[in-house]
Amino acid sequence: MDKKVSIITVNYNGAPDTCEMIESLKRHESYPYELIVVDNGSANLEGYTLLKDKYPDVIVIRSDQNLGFAGGNNIGIQYATGDYLFFLNNDTIITCPILEILVNRLDSDRKIGCISPKTTFWPQRSKLQYAGATPMSYITLRNEFTGYMQEDDGRFDTPQETAFANGAAMMIRTADIQKFGLMAEFYFLYYEELDWCAYMQKAGFCIWYEPGAVVGHKESASVGLQSPLQVYYHTRNRLIFAQRTLSDPFERRCSYLYQTFVALPKRFLTYLCKGKLNLIAPLVKGGKDGIAFIMNK
Repeated sequence: MDKKVSIITVNYNGAPDTCEMIESLKRHESYPYELIVVDNGSANLEGYTLLKDKYPDVIVIRSDQNLGFAGGNNIGIQYATGDYLFFLNNDTIITCPILEILVNRLDSDRKIGCISPKTTFWPQRSKLQYAGATPMSYITLRNEFTGYMQEDDGRFDTPQETAFANGAAMMIRTADIQKFGLMAEFYFLYYEELDWCAYMQKAGFCIWYEPGAVVGHKESASVGLQSPLQVYYHTRNRLIFAQRTLSDPFERRCSYLYQTFVALPKRFLTYLCKGKLNLIAPLVKGGKDGIAFIMNK
């Protein structure tokens, strides 16, 4: 008898995208699954009502408060009954069956704690977004998606271990949560999945990239590219990530110093020179809040 996958997605003011994602699953996916949609404090109830009425076979949960990426997914976990949890952004599109491929790869090795499919941009399906990820620099706290913006021409079709999963689409075994815990909710937005992967690795698991499964992703449909929200949380959360995941005191201090005295002033001057004045306040606030967080730990 086949096992079951619990697909968890978070909706925030994005019901049209969520409907499109649900329809793509219904068209292409036949592996046993349940779909859990968490409406994460959307501005009004219209989207929540639409999803409940249109898809009676979907578990739709309403949170009156926006709990962020991790908080919304953690709510979904509470309702999940599957053997596997597949965290899938609501702005993704499925064009072929993927669940069985991901499940089989997880089942092939108990040391694999999390797996992500190949991710392309949508609707530019020939352009890659994620084909694995490079390790994180302990100084800059940046890494890259392998293959980003390159042609999906077969060069990235080798399944392999990688440094980080892609938060837009990642699968774990439900039973493994007890070994590395839930996602850290205080990030709210960005770095949660990187933090989670770091804790998986500390628990003895590895992260895997599976190109046999492919997902299309409308990148940053919910927050926008280079938005004040993005600038604030990227700035704040890099400092929090360093505090939580860098165990070497020297590396942690180097990271703090770089973020505070090199990266933040550089971005400040860049935004000033380019006239992006609306990004300066969230940049400064993100730095202050990140420092405050680590000082209180």
